[in-house]
Amino acid sequence: MKKLSLLLLFPAMLVAQDKATTAPARQQGKYDTNKFSQMYDLMATPNMFRTASGAPGPAYYQQQADYKIDVELDDKNSRLSGSETITYTNNSPDVLEYLWVQLDQNQAKANTQTSLAESDKISQVLPLDGFSSKYLKKDLERGFNIEQVKDAKGSAMSYTINETMMRINLTSPLKPGEKISFSIKWWYNINNYRKEGGRSGYELFEKDGNKLYVIAQFYPRMAVYNDVEGWQNMQFWGSGEFALPFGNFDVNITVPSDHVIDATGELMNRSEVFTAEQVKRYEQAQKSFDKPVVIVTQAEAEAAEKGFSEKKKTWKFSAKNVRDFGIASSRKFIYDAMAVKIGNRTVMAESVYPKEANPLWGETSTMVVAHTLKSYSSHTFEYPYPKAVSVSAEDQGMEYPMICWNYGRPDENGVTSKEVKNGMIGVIIHEVGHTFFPMIVNSDERQWTWMDEGLNSFLEYLAEQELDPNFPSRRGPAKNIVPYMSGDQKFLEPIMSNSETIHQFGNNAYGKPATGLNILREVVMGRELFDHAFRTYANRWKFKHPTPEDFFRTMEDASAVDLDWFWRGWFYSTDFVDIGINDVKQYYVSDTPTTDLKNVKVRKGRFGFEKGPFVYLVSGDNAEVSDSKKKALKVEDFKPLADYVDQTFTAEEKASIKSPKYFYEVEFNKPGGMIMPILVEITYEDGSKDNYKYPAQIWRKSNETARKVYATTKAIKSIQIDPQLLTADIDVTNNSWPKVETKSKFD
Repeated sequence: MKKLSLLLLFPAMLVAQDKATTAPARQQGKYDTNKFSQMYDLMATPNMFRTASGAPGPAYYQQQADYKIDVELDDKNSRLSGSETITYTNNSPDVLEYLWVQLDQNQAKANTQTSLAESDKISQVLPLDGFSSKYLKKDLERGFNIEQVKDAKGSAMSYTINETMMRINLTSPLKPGEKISFSIKWWYNINNYRKEGGRSGYELFEKDGNKLYVIAQFYPRMAVYNDVEGWQNMQFWGSGEFALPFGNFDVNITVPSDHVIDATGELMNRSEVFTAEQVKRYEQAQKSFDKPVVIVTQAEAEAAEKGFSEKKKTWKFSAKNVRDFGIASSRKFIYDAMAVKIGNRTVMAESVYPKEANPLWGETSTMVVAHTLKSYSSHTFEYPYPKAVSVSAEDQGMEYPMICWNYGRPDENGVTSKEVKNGMIGVIIHEVGHTFFPMIVNSDERQWTWMDEGLNSFLEYLAEQELDPNFPSRRGPAKNIVPYMSGDQKFLEPIMSNSETIHQFGNNAYGKPATGLNILREVVMGRELFDHAFRTYANRWKFKHPTPEDFFRTMEDASAVDLDWFWRGWFYSTDFVDIGINDVKQYYVSDTPTTDLKNVKVRKGRFGFEKGPFVYLVSGDNAEVSDSKKKALKVEDFKPLADYVDQTFTAEEKASIKSPKYFYEVEFNKPGGMIMPILVEITYEDGSKDNYKYPAQIWRKSNETARKVYATTKAIKSIQIDPQLLTADIDVTNNSWPKVETKSKFD
C-alpha cells in the first residue's frame, strides 16, 4: 500500500475579526452548556394517550358536545336571547362529578377579575367621548344573564358561576360512555365593539342608523376535558382564546326579516329566506369557479337598509363536527360567492359586506378566500367543510368555523390605499386559515396561543407569497423578527409561555413561531422534509386536540431530523441568533517545514504515525518562509507529491484531479446563544461565488467557535455569512470578511 502525502495545517492569523460588541446582554440559561441535549427534561412523558412518535395513542379519547340552539336578535335594543340543549358524551375513562361550561361574555362585566387584574395609569390626553366613557358614564350592563338550567326532564339543576366559568353540579356522576342532556336559557346585551372593544358585537353606521352584527361567544359553551389537564377551566382573561370540544350544531336564528345572515354550517332553508332570484344566483355561484357571483346586490342591500322591518325571519343552519359557531347579520349586507375545487369536492367561498366596503370587497374578498382554501389545503389536508365566509367588520380580525370577520375598507370616496388593501388581504388569509388551525387541528388556545396563531401565521406567509411573490408579508421572513429578538430581555418570554403572561403578544405568539417554522423549512430541514412532516402533523391531529409535544415529536418522527436543539432554543428560551466571522487565515504550499512543523507527528490510522514525505502548508506571514517559497500548488513543483500522483492515479483520473492553489481557514464564532446552521457565501476575485451550508451540529462540540478550510483554485475576495438574511441574525456587522463598515442612521 502506497504512503499518502499529507497537507499539514500550520495556524497563523491573516485577519482577525473583532468580536461582536453590539449584541444585547443575555443571561446564561440552564441549558447554555449543552444545547444539543434531548428534551426529556422539558416534554411530557409519552403514554397510551399520546405516543413518543407524536401521534395519538391507542387510548386517545376526546369528548363530544352537541348543541341545539334557538337565538333571537333584538335589533332595536341590541340584545341577544337564546336557549340551548347540550348533549354531552363522556368518552373518557374517568367518572365526571360535574361539568364546566364557559361564559366568555362575563369577561365584559363591570368589576370582573379581568379588569381588576390589569394595571392602570392616568392618560393625560383623552378625546371627549373617551373621557366621558371612562369617568362619567355608568358601567354598561354586560355579560350573560342565566335564566335557567334544567335537566332533560325539565327539573332545575344546581350550578355555580365563577367569573367566566359555570360548574354544572350533577346529581349523579357521569360514567365513561354515558351521555347527559341539559338546557340553558340566557340573554345578554350586545356590545358596540368599536367603542367597548371585544371579539364580537356590533358596528353602528351613524349615517343610516343601521348595525352590522358579528356574533360569537354568544352561547354557554362546554369546556374541554382531556388527558392532559382534565377540565380546561382556566378563566378567560382576554388574551388566551378558546379551547372547545367538537360536536354537531343545529342553530335557528331569528332576526328582522330584512336582515341577511351568514353563519357556521349549511343553510337549511335557503328558499324561505332568499328571493327566488337570489336562490337562482346562488345556484349559478355553485358553478362559477373563476369569479364570484353577486347573490344579494348592492342595490338590494341599499333598499333593505332603509326599511327597519318589524317582521321577523328565522334562518336555520346545521354544522357537523365543528368546535364553535359564529353568526353575521345585517340589513346592509351585500352577498357574493363562488365555487372552489378542493380535491374531488366543491367548496363555496363567500363574502358579506356593506356598501361602504365596495369596490374593494367585491373585487377582492371572495377571490382571496378561494386562494386561501387552495393554498392551505396543499400544505395540510383538503378543506373538509362546505364553505368559508369572509365578513367585512371594521377593526376586526377573528375566526370561527367556516366564518370569520375581517378589517379593511376604502375611504369615503371608494379609494383604497395599497397599505389597506394588503392589510385586508393578509387578515382574510389569516382568519380563513384559522379554520385549519385551530378550528380543525384543535389546539388549546387558552394555554398555547402560538399553536394556532404561530402555525397559522406561517401558513399565511406561504399563502401570501403564493398569491404574490412581492407581497409585503409582515410575519415569516427571518429579518422581520430581528428587532424583537434583539430587544430588552426583561420584556421577552419564551414562546412556550402561557397566553396571559406575554408582554409582546404579536411578536411572541405570531411572529417568532412563524419565523421559526420558516427557518426550519428553508434553512434547517429543507422544503421536502419539512412539508412532509408538517402535513403529517396536520393529518394526525385534524379534529383532535394536540399539545406542543405532539407537534415537536411529529416533526422529528416524520423527517428523521433531530430538532431538540431548535425547540429548546427557539421555543423554550429567549436566545437569539448571532454568528460571526472571527478569524481568517491564509496558507501557502511549501516543501520546507518551519521549526514548529519539523517534529510534528502525523497520525496514520488509529495507532500508527505517518513518516512522510510531507507537503507543508504554512502561513504567509511566518518569518521562516521566504517569498520564494510562497507558491501556488503545482504538482510538478513538488517531487514527492508528483511521484505520489503518478503512482496512485490513472491517466483518466489525473485529468479530473483537483488543483487547489489557495488555502484558507475560517473561524466562525457565535456571540448569540441560539444554535443555527452556518450559511456562507464566498466571492472570488473574478466575481464568481460559491455557497455552503453547514448544519447546526457543527456547534455540537463547541458552543463558541467552529472552523472550516477552503482549498480553492481562485483567490477569495470576500466571505459573508447569511447573505440572504435567512436565520434572523441580530448583528450583521460581524458577518463579513473583510469587515464591511455599515453606515449609521445619521450617515
